[in-house]
Amino acid sequence: MTIREHQTVSQISRRDALKLGLAAGVGLTMFGMSARVVMAEEGQVLKAINPAFDQDWSPLRGGGRTFRWNSFWWASPMYFDTEGKLQPYVFTSWESSDNKVWTFKIDPKAVFSDGSKITSADVKGSWEVASMPNTKSQRADQVLSKVQGYKEIGAGSGTELTGVATPDEGTVTVTLTQADPIFFMRLANHIIPVTKASQSRGSDGEEIADWYKPDNNAVYSGPFKLTSIDIDAGTLTFEPNENFFGAKPKLARIEISSIEDNVTATSLINSGEYNVHTELVTSTIIQDLGPEFSAGPIIPTSQHFWFNTSRAPMNDPKVRQALIMAVDRDGLFKASYPDGPHKKADQILNSVPGADGSGFEPYPFDPEGAKKLLAESSYGGPERLPKIMFVGVSAPAIQAAAQFIAEQWRQNLGITAVDMKPQQDAYAGPDQNSVQIFRDDVGTRVPDAVSYLAGSIASTSSNAQNKLGGYKNDKVDSLLAEAATKAADDPQRVKLAQEAQKAFRDDWVFIPWYSQAMSRWATKEVKGMEKNLDWQVVAPWDISIGQA
Repeated sequence: MTIREHQTVSQISRRDALKLGLAAGVGLTMFGMSARVVMAEEGQVLKAINPAFDQDWSPLRGGGRTFRWNSFWWASPMYFDTEGKLQPYVFTSWESSDNKVWTFKIDPKAVFSDGSKITSADVKGSWEVASMPNTKSQRADQVLSKVQGYKEIGAGSGTELTGVATPDEGTVTVTLTQADPIFFMRLANHIIPVTKASQSRGSDGEEIADWYKPDNNAVYSGPFKLTSIDIDAGTLTFEPNENFFGAKPKLARIEISSIEDNVTATSLINSGEYNVHTELVTSTIIQDLGPEFSAGPIIPTSQHFWFNTSRAPMNDPKVRQALIMAVDRDGLFKASYPDGPHKKADQILNSVPGADGSGFEPYPFDPEGAKKLLAESSYGGPERLPKIMFVGVSAPAIQAAAQFIAEQWRQNLGITAVDMKPQQDAYAGPDQNSVQIFRDDVGTRVPDAVSYLAGSIASTSSNAQNKLGGYKNDKVDSLLAEAATKAADDPQRVKLAQEAQKAFRDDWVFIPWYSQAMSRWATKEVKGMEKNLDWQVVAPWDISIGQA
């Protein structure tokens, strides 16, 4: 019997289910007493809920739900701690004299779970297999796009990163296609973890199917190793890697179960039967599970509502301005996350140098001014506007926000024709070409304002090309291009990025929503579950339950 067979519980309202103490009954029925979170005889057991029956747990996908567990079983080159400070991991040092050729040294103690040494060939092979198009890594380009040979692999004309040399087993030398002052920061994440290349990559250069599963004698580089996986049942078990080259893990075991319904998941956590979730997004999360569950540092990621400027009526600047000025954004934030853990956003930049005091003037809430602008627009008022459609309106908190915006437009502008769809990137419904508003996040994996904006508002960014309908502002592009040539510690790098964001403001193409907290998604009894700006658990070896 799988958990999915019990989804009828979702027919009960969320609050009613919790009031009825659904957790105890459901939990005991589904899992039995042995499933309750306990201090197991052999030590501490972390019991986690994954919100879907994911079929692919390869650590090389670079994104998705399963990616968020990468740091438990895979080591990364370096990592950022919760304060955004760079820390060594597999790489102990990095240097470059010209920002184009970089040299990295591997920790001589670094080994896989079978005790074999992690070598420069393993690093190079891991990067190469992640770069192959068939691997379908969602974000390998964020790490390696400037490495010589990467574009050729993507184009299908190569299988090797020609810019990566391995002069000895402890040294990796990387040559870029152009100088990048912050290239070393781009490696500090688990987007492309270090794998044993002979296991993950075949002779044809492609990823070997299911290479990471225990049945294939896989070895692991992180603090835990995968000991069992049942895709159909949606369960996985991890145990400590006794040969891990870092600190000894405190947990005895990690058990992941797939539970799709948020009400059921909340109830099971509330009852103590589980204590961690991959990502639980509800507007009542704090009331349900306490502030500690979703607490975490604000990271350089933010959620907004983006206007597609190529589609009517968003191709009229006065309409865009009216729609933004008609929304009380304080009310918008309270409607979606009244108790946090996130923080209301007035601009794109947050949690990077230059975010504070950027000179970006927040958009005003001015219903009368908005009404006047709409009257002056090419539509003359609400009656002639086409239906306005949102996509990316899925989780309860997002629905609450979108509905608040629509209600503000109804009250302040008289707009009533608004529709909302849950699909995110590629809405495929009959009105696909009429969607004008995309709810989505933007952010950066490095603490850098230029990287943040280059992926958000530069004309080359996916956000500008897809969500903003081919947005292009030459001044924005020029300022960001110049900023990218400055060293990480050059004040001009930040100043130019701030000027680019101010230029973007004047185009009125988004409704700012919130700056994102990297939530723990763990009960207060779980210690050490803090994550960095890239969903990487900072020190998974240090996680414990209770007083340990």
